[in-house]
Amino acid sequence: MEAEDKEARLQLERSLKSFEPQRTNLIPMLQSMQALFGYLPPWGMEEVAKYLSVPVGEVYGVATFYNQFRLTPPGKYQVKVCTGTACHVKRSYVILEEWERRLGIKEGGTTSDRLFSLEKVACVGCCALAPVVVVRQDSTETFYGHMMTSKVNGLVMEVERKEGNGSTQ
Repeated sequence: MEAEDKEARLQLERSLKSFEPQRTNLIPMLQSMQALFGYLPPWGMEEVAKYLSVPVGEVYGVATFYNQFRLTPPGKYQVKVCTGTACHVKRSYVILEEWERRLGIKEGGTTSDRLFSLEKVACVGCCALAPVVVVRQDSTETFYGHMMTSKVNGLVMEVERKEGNGSTQ
């Protein structure tokens, strides 16, 4: 086992021990794991199942039922397109389609180089700036208000230039 894997497993173990091993803690445990890793790795869900003494299928069932949980690692840059009422009225769904086209992935997906992931979110609380896109890198979120399809390509190119690659379509 690689040192990185071992450290991740120790982090999860510490996190799980902060919960009583009761079935009612399943969702908070999954939320905690996702906060640690950015998604729910399969080995982590197996550990949760063991800790709670429940079938791993039950853990997967909960993880796939709630759309708050990710089963794949997010990209380094997590693009979130607001689809709340104000943004929807301002055609955020067209912005989402442009991100999908430009990145070559569907909503909920991650580019093959793991540089970008794309998701829609219910509301980011910036209705006066609708439509809004949030780009998260590490713990920093940058808000782009009054978003237009013509701005998508520029944002992608800016990230690619910063990262020193131009591989995304």
